[in-house]
Amino acid sequence: MVAEPLRGGVQAPGEPGVVAQPQPDGSASPRRPAGPVERPALEGRPPWALMYHSVDSGPQDPYLLTVSPQRFAAQLGWLRRRGLRGVSMRELVRAYEQQAADGLVGLTFDDGYADFPRQVLPLLRAHGFTATLYVVAGRMGGHNAWDADAPRKPLVTIDQVRQLADAGVEIGSHGLSHCRMTGLAADELTTETRRSREALESVVRGPVTGFCYPYGAVDEAAEQAVAAAGYDYGAGICHQSATSRWALPRCYVGERDGGLRLSAKRVRHALRGWSA
Repeated sequence: MVAEPLRGGVQAPGEPGVVAQPQPDGSASPRRPAGPVERPALEGRPPWALMYHSVDSGPQDPYLLTVSPQRFAAQLGWLRRRGLRGVSMRELVRAYEQQAADGLVGLTFDDGYADFPRQVLPLLRAHGFTATLYVVAGRMGGHNAWDADAPRKPLVTIDQVRQLADAGVEIGSHGLSHCRMTGLAADELTTETRRSREALESVVRGPVTGFCYPYGAVDEAAEQAVAAAGYDYGAGICHQSATSRWALPRCYVGERDGGLRLSAKRVRHALRGWSA
């Protein structure tokens, strides 16, 4: 099946209220105006993207968000044997727009755990893969205080975020404080989207174009805020009722996901257009 372009792309330079954002190649990518932004549904099947959190050894957390390094290595091997190459969401979205996403799968890591540079990056490099790390901008160097019943896990520091960006990892925003985006007031949405982006761009010294909704919680107001803040896309989860450029579905992957379960999730995505 040939993918259709993602609708609702960046607006043309020179439109009223649009401010150019420097790109790594020196070109300008315009920020979106602050007013309402159209959020049309995707045409065709969304690209397949996997959602990870932590890759580490030790006791499992009650939320089942930690994958052992051994299992993660096996999952990457499974992808590679099936001719799939793991890429960042930024690369996946661009390839999808160009109808060139066949053979690609998005690899995303929420929360910005400090085990990413230690456990994840070496395995990605071994397979020739890339990925996206969604960082909680206001908690860099802290820990996962939002998971009350889970083991304390350190988060990447400012220096680690900069080093990962320099190493080719896409750094995206996971908000400023990891709060649920649904039901927030307009000023709170602005804080979580715009301020987190500004903070991360000052660290990576370049554009941050992807946003990931904490807890996968997204509604129309949150989508509008992400679009208006200038993000090129937003990442959610598979249980969303609608799919747009700023609410792309992703498939949860955990310790229990061996080859058979990954195969089933891939088939389900192909049949339904999203993953469960």
